[in-house]
Amino acid sequence: MSTTTRFRLPVVAAFALAFAAPAAAAESYDVVLAGGRVMDPATGLDAPRNIGVNGGKIAAVAETALAGKVVVNVAGLVVAPGFIDLHQHGFKVSDLELKAQDGVTTALDMEAGNSPVGPWLAELEGRAPVNFGTTVGHLAARFHAFRPGAVIPKETTVLGLVGTLGVAREPELRAMESEVQTGLDEGALGVGFGINYSPAATTAEIERIFRVAARNRVPAFVHVRTNGIGAMREVIGAAETTGAPLHIVHVGSSGARDVPAILDLIDAKRKAGLDLTTEVYPYIAGSTRLESAIFDEGWQHRLQIDYADLMWPVTGERLTKDSFDRYRRQGGWVVIFSMKEENVARAIAHPGVIIASDAIPYVDGAGHPRGAGTFARVLGRYVREQKLLPLMDALAKMTILPARRLDHVPAMQAKGRIAVGADADITVFDPATVIDRATFTQGSLPSAGIAHVLVHGQFVVRGGERIKEALPGRAVRRATP
Repeated sequence: MSTTTRFRLPVVAAFALAFAAPAAAAESYDVVLAGGRVMDPATGLDAPRNIGVNGGKIAAVAETALAGKVVVNVAGLVVAPGFIDLHQHGFKVSDLELKAQDGVTTALDMEAGNSPVGPWLAELEGRAPVNFGTTVGHLAARFHAFRPGAVIPKETTVLGLVGTLGVAREPELRAMESEVQTGLDEGALGVGFGINYSPAATTAEIERIFRVAARNRVPAFVHVRTNGIGAMREVIGAAETTGAPLHIVHVGSSGARDVPAILDLIDAKRKAGLDLTTEVYPYIAGSTRLESAIFDEGWQHRLQIDYADLMWPVTGERLTKDSFDRYRRQGGWVVIFSMKEENVARAIAHPGVIIASDAIPYVDGAGHPRGAGTFARVLGRYVREQKLLPLMDALAKMTILPARRLDHVPAMQAKGRIAVGADADITVFDPATVIDRATFTQGSLPSAGIAHVLVHGQFVVRGGERIKEALPGRAVRRATP
């Protein structure tokens, strides 16, 4: 059974009208995408159509020709819903430009998250080429609970600050609960957890914050405590105990050698009624901060790797004990080669597993290539070259499945779809040439084969080129303020 069929839900009635009546012949549109192969995983549509856009919305999906102020011939190209990346950490304009060139129209920080949420959203307003949003982060709330009044410096991240914090007592727990609730009230899309970065956070503490998510009917997005199926069972148990919807991030890296068993476990829990999803990125290496608790004493045993499996992306060097110690004192992003290709491929092909990049911020253009190439890599390498999964199923993992994971968010109900009334967040690509170009030594090379990307009906990529002045991205909030 395909991903598209298995996870199809009833289509919103307004969107169904897309195919109920042809557009009026005399009507003219702001933008027309003419003659493309429209692929909409939400409905299964895969046919030549003309798309008319007005006022930032899809206004027509027609078999007949449409008139427009701007008409772009996209014959021979696939016209798909804009890709939704649930797991993104780089939010500089240059980072988001690379995402747009990879077909992404909505980039969300759903793992680590942020706190305070309101100022974070406000800072990006008017300066983002793609849509943006965040969870409220348990890590940040934990830091503030132990360090009242302290500010997380802009030049660092909370990942390197929470590892030394101790076991929370009742005052810290109440402070965390309060801050998480405030973040949700400010528009956070859920609650983000990086349990691996805060080893002193007990299961009881995690369940306490899961209950805040459950009360607000939002998902918990979780980086589990350590690699393997045992850590997966901890958070699945917390979801079952509290009733919070659960999304487990990067099953490829967190699952390690247990990926097949973990996918079976997730399937079984879903079949039993648990609201549970997961995601994967298409690389055999991950990346995180070297100064974080992940690299505390015993990391080689926990991760089943050694110094030579770590790469410093700024220089491209593989680490030794001496360089590890030096860079750990300095702090910064490191690339971690810890996964087997067969497990990554298994997760990519598995029904219901979402594609998400876990993109980190680039430093002077250096960083993990997943920030630039995740979506084109799946389409080019795993769909076209390896024929690991059908194109429609891959697109579902990038569009309607992440949109439905966030169906509690009104704005997301108009994304991930090609239908009348949906937001005109659209990605147009050449299925014969789409491919990632970013590598572990040149991490910020933009993808190829992504012809056009529209966000709210405005071109942010046209003819494969980024339009620098186009900044139509909007904040995605849980509720309209």
